[in-house]
Amino acid sequence: MPEIGTILLAAGRGTRFGPEPKLLAPLDGKPLVRHAAEAALGAGPRPVIAVLGAHADAVRAALDGLDLIRVDNPDYAAGLATSLRAGLGALPDSCVAAVVVLGDMPRVTATHIDRLAAAFTEAAPKPAAVVPVQDGRSGNPVLLNLRRLGAEIAQLRGDHGAGPLLRGRADVLEIPGDAATALDIDTPAALAALT
Repeated sequence: MPEIGTILLAAGRGTRFGPEPKLLAPLDGKPLVRHAAEAALGAGPRPVIAVLGAHADAVRAALDGLDLIRVDNPDYAAGLATSLRAGLGALPDSCVAAVVVLGDMPRVTATHIDRLAAAFTEAAPKPAAVVPVQDGRSGNPVLLNLRRLGAEIAQLRGDHGAGPLLRGRADVLEIPGDAATALDIDTPAALAALT
């Protein structure tokens, strides 16, 4: 079975959310980021690397007591690509793939993550990525094949993840997504709609 790790991206500023740190906004009695972290820890892929940046001390406190490897990204203001690279750089060399989980997706569960890993493990040949798709739209989390995409990920810049690398590729495996894989929280109104 290929070794697969998990990267939890929790470094962003969340500027569309307003002045309060988005990842710390409460939902069902817990900060948004803790929902994502607990889902990651409930799934099989290990280790789980949490990338911190904006509001790092407060996010670290929100993740207190969880068995995560915390990595600080001092370049978080340069965009999501820097956090993705920081997280992948913290994985052991033995990891052939990584599931990338966004800290603002509180309805993603361990089952979503395990489905990505299972699809990758069962595929032959191994795809460049495994992506949940619902109604023709790609969602998150995604699994990235580091052996196929590592060099390209290292070149990513700006405030986007691997999406631009995956568009138009024939070697991306799509699996069924659902409402949880399409829902990220960008505004207080989006959060209020969940409660």
